[in-house]
Amino acid sequence: MAVRISMATMHLFGQIACILSVSAVLLWVVSRLFSRRGDGGTGVQKGYRYAVLITGCDSGFGHHLAQRLDAAGLVVFAGCLFPAGPGAQSLAKSCSTHLKVLPLDVTSDDQVQRAKEALRDNLPENGLWAVVNNAGIADWAETEWNTIKDYSHMVDVNLFGCIRTSIAFLPMVRATKGRMVYVSSILAFYTCLYMGAYSVSKRGLEAFADCLRVEMDSFGVKVCIVQPGNFGNATNIIRMKTGQDMWEKLDDERKHTFSRRYVDRVTESAVGKSGSTNVDAVVDAMVDAILSRRPKSRYLVASSVTDALFLHVCPYLPTRLADAIISRSPMYVERKAMLYSN
Repeated sequence: MAVRISMATMHLFGQIACILSVSAVLLWVVSRLFSRRGDGGTGVQKGYRYAVLITGCDSGFGHHLAQRLDAAGLVVFAGCLFPAGPGAQSLAKSCSTHLKVLPLDVTSDDQVQRAKEALRDNLPENGLWAVVNNAGIADWAETEWNTIKDYSHMVDVNLFGCIRTSIAFLPMVRATKGRMVYVSSILAFYTCLYMGAYSVSKRGLEAFADCLRVEMDSFGVKVCIVQPGNFGNATNIIRMKTGQDMWEKLDDERKHTFSRRYVDRVTESAVGKSGSTNVDAVVDAMVDAILSRRPKSRYLVASSVTDALFLHVCPYLPTRLADAIISRSPMYVERKAMLYSN
C-alpha cells in the first residue's frame, strides 16, 4: 500500500511539474508577443535634434555608449565623475563637438541640479530623448564582512543615485515621450556568494524601474532595464582590494569563523580576471533601448551562450532548486571546507 501511495504521489508531482513547465513556456511566449505591443511610441532618427544624458561615462559601458550615440548623430551629454580624468578627456578627443562632458556625481544633489541646468541651457530643438542611468560601483564581501557604511555607499550610488537623477530629468523626458534606461545586473535576481551588497542595490534599482515603468506608460515614456552578465573584465567595475584589507576589517569571532584561507580565496576569485572583454553586446542592448521604436522592458545580456541559457531559466526555478545548484558550485564547496579552519 505504501508503494502505491508513493507512486501515486510521484505521478501527481510529475503532473504538477509538467503543468507548471508548460505554463511557464506559454507565459514566456505571451510575454514575448506583448513585450512590444501597441504602436510602441516613436523612435529617434539620426541627426542633432535630440539629446541623451548618460551617467558614468568615465569608463565601461557608459564610455562606449557615449561614443556610439555620438557617431549615430545624437547630442550626448556624458556625465563623468572625473571630468578632467582620462576617460572624459578621451571622449572629448575622440567624439564630435556635439558631445558635452558634464561633471556628474550622482550622489550629489548639487551636481545633479547643475547638470540639469546645463542640459536645459544647451538642449537641441527636440529636447532630451533619453536618460541612461549607468553610473554604478561594485564591491565584494560576505554579508558579515560589510559594515552599514559599506551598504550605504553601495546603495547611495547604485540605487539612490539613479533615483536622484531620474527625478531631476523626468519632466524633460516626459516632454519628448522618450526613454528612461537603467543598467542593472544579473545579480539583481541571481544569488552569488560575496556579492550581497551589490545585489541589494541592483534589486532595489529594478523595483524602482518597474514601478516607474507602470507610471510612465500613461505619458508614453518607455522604461527599460539592461541586465549585463559577467563583463567585469571589460569594465573593471570590481573594486580592487587585498585579502589583508578585508582581514583587518573582521573582528576575532569572524576571523575564527571564516578563516584567513577563505578570505584569501574569495579575494583571488573576486579580483581575478573573468568574464567577457567585449562590451558590444551590452552597448547594442542599450542602443536598442534608446533608439528602437518598440524597446523591450528588459534586456538580459549574458557573456556566453551557456550563461544565457541558464540565466533565462534561473528566475523561474523554485528557490530550493536554485539554492541546491549554487550549493554544488565549486566555490561553495571550497567555502564549506575552509570555514572554521586555521
